[in-house]
Amino acid sequence: MNYPNKSKGNYKKTTSYANRGMDLEALINESNKYYLETDEALIYKKPTEIGINKVVYKPKLVIKDAYFKSPSTLDYNGIYKGKYIEFDAKETSSKTSFPLSNIMSHQLKHIEKVIDHGGICFLIIKINEQLFLLPGNKVIEFINNYERKSIPYEYIKNNGYLLQYGYNPLIDYLKIVDILEEGGLNNGSGKEKEEK
Repeated sequence: MNYPNKSKGNYKKTTSYANRGMDLEALINESNKYYLETDEALIYKKPTEIGINKVVYKPKLVIKDAYFKSPSTLDYNGIYKGKYIEFDAKETSSKTSFPLSNIMSHQLKHIEKVIDHGGICFLIIKINEQLFLLPGNKVIEFINNYERKSIPYEYIKNNGYLLQYGYNPLIDYLKIVDILEEGGLNNGSGKEKEEK
């Protein structure tokens, strides 16, 4: 093929994966916006509380030195069908496992507390270009039973729930929450109930 600049190029057909290129946080934020607009749920990204030490005015106000005031818990929280819901979004470039170093110890304690108080708690994990909802109790169960520094992909696949990319919402994670609530959040494996 001749291009306008008369050089021959390597034409490569690109495959579109639609929303897969979007940042996970952006996908979740858009999904939450849809849930809010359709009055299905009130779920928001929690702002990170920071303290400011130094600012510079050039020509706009710019923060030059800041710190986190307190350790953050999980990224998202809200209410769905009268129940408290809280979750975090995590991504890994590893094809074989999800590093536990991506979850802070205070976050693990927080997951346990939310579950103990009857709330809905989980992680949305992006691994191998797939999205899984991994219930909080399965995260805690893994940590309590295995001495590993990462959660294997197979464990996520077998104990998590595959989330499909969609149009509205972009990720319908509340559909999986409904399945979990019907069968009990602590019951079943993702393999048996995987989204088709």
